[in-house]
Amino acid sequence: MENYKISLEREHRSLANHPLYSELRTVENLRVFMEYHVFAVWDFMSLLKSLQRKITCVQLPWTPSPYSKDLVRMINEIVLGEESDTDPEGNACDHYTLYLDAMSEVGASTDLMEEFIREFNFNTLETPIKNFVSFNMDLALGDEPHKVAAAFFFGREKLIPDMFTGVLNQLKQQNTVCPKLIYYIERHIELDGDEHSDLANKCMLALCKGDETKLREAYEVGLESLRLRTKLWDGVLEKIKIGRSSLQI
Repeated sequence: MENYKISLEREHRSLANHPLYSELRTVENLRVFMEYHVFAVWDFMSLLKSLQRKITCVQLPWTPSPYSKDLVRMINEIVLGEESDTDPEGNACDHYTLYLDAMSEVGASTDLMEEFIREFNFNTLETPIKNFVSFNMDLALGDEPHKVAAAFFFGREKLIPDMFTGVLNQLKQQNTVCPKLIYYIERHIELDGDEHSDLANKCMLALCKGDETKLREAYEVGLESLRLRTKLWDGVLEKIKIGRSSLQI
């Protein structure tokens, strides 16, 4: 198990310091980043709602969850924070909608994301997005709860505060005018760094129940989640560099 932990930490550090963040020096590059990243914002909610469906009761007639009440409360608390947070004006808003608003603010297109939600046609997506989203959706739609929880913890809640710190530092260094995006990022650093990361870890461990096989499977899913995120970021970086090269011709 120690080798898994070392690999997870290495992948985590690599993503926290990915060279993509230093490229977010212009609004044009930021738009490219957001048009890719919005897919991760969306399927984050799919992972979370999958956990809610598996651990709590969201069907009729209602029956008590077979899981511990502490675990049920953990999931419901995360759902509350992610699906019913507040926007900069104090109105109730989910984080996906917050992100779409932030995209509109900087002129990033939401067309591909909104088309995908309407059609759910993975063939319309570029390979890095397709591989990332399909992996998470396969987990969310049909896999065992401890694996979904591992993707949610290692690939999202544990990673996001460190990853977003790099993005935020670049935006502030460049004095980029994007208050809605900065609000979104700061909100996630606050929630995931303080509360949600700890809850997600407890959730994953509770679902593994001390079973070494399940824990190993959780680590393997966590590693794949991080590796696919790296490939997604590599795709964004390549897109930015190609765009810059075409402007120089």
